[in-house]
Amino acid sequence: MDNVENDAQEAALQFRFMTLGDIPDVMIIEHEAFTLPWTEEAFQNELTHNHFAKYMVMELEGTAIGYAGMWTIMDEAHITNIAVREAYRGRKLGEKLLDELMKTAAYLGMERMTLEVRVSNRIAQSLYQKKGFESAGLRKGYYSDNGEDAMIMWANLPPASRSGEEEGSVTDS
Repeated sequence: MDNVENDAQEAALQFRFMTLGDIPDVMIIEHEAFTLPWTEEAFQNELTHNHFAKYMVMELEGTAIGYAGMWTIMDEAHITNIAVREAYRGRKLGEKLLDELMKTAAYLGMERMTLEVRVSNRIAQSLYQKKGFESAGLRKGYYSDNGEDAMIMWANLPPASRSGEEEGSVTDS
């Protein structure tokens, strides 16, 4: 993709908070991205009962092409999931989604962010390292589908200026 197309794509990207109506689209992304996909009920519970949960959708021309979620507890954010539709991978959209999630966490007063990632997922680890995450240990046998270990990663978030600034570019629509 050339720079003109890339710029146009970036301008057309929108981030907004996830609603219950987004779950069917999120399930498609979830099944494309993960060997252990969450259920519709899990997302419904996150959106309706978990007051620590914050989920966002990334749209391109009105179509959900990615989503991300986190739990915000005290001054720490824990990334629960982040995924991009298979057809849109390789365009740095996962990085844009992570940037938006990190900005939103900082805006909400979070100082640090953590996540678990499969030890075999070098592509994701590379992205997280690029964004300031560092390995802080392993969770042995974390993934129940194959018993794979998870690398625990942490990053410090830059403080967000809240005076007259919107929460990232996420909209409530």
